[in-house]
Amino acid sequence: MATKKAAKKSAKKATKKAAKKSAKKTSTRKYSPAAGKSVEREMKAMKQGKLKSGRSGKKVTNPKQAIAIGLSEARKAGKKVPAKKK
Repeated sequence: MATKKAAKKSAKKATKKAAKKSAKKTSTRKYSPAAGKSVEREMKAMKQGKLKSGRSGKKVTNPKQAIAIGLSEARKAGKKVPAKKK
């Protein structure tokens, strides 16, 4: 009988934790839709072979670099983008 009570208690605790976890999770956007558009534009330019990097003006072929350029431009324009990792 003691095992049945213990099983019921642990089941109740598990359901309470699950309910708390789902109710607690509310998130906001990290990036604005406008920032996403600037990244999208840079990715398209990279795929077309028109995207050039900063001072050197070399062609960008890495998608991660294209994303970084798009986010950088969004930051300069004042869009909602998290700060760079340092």
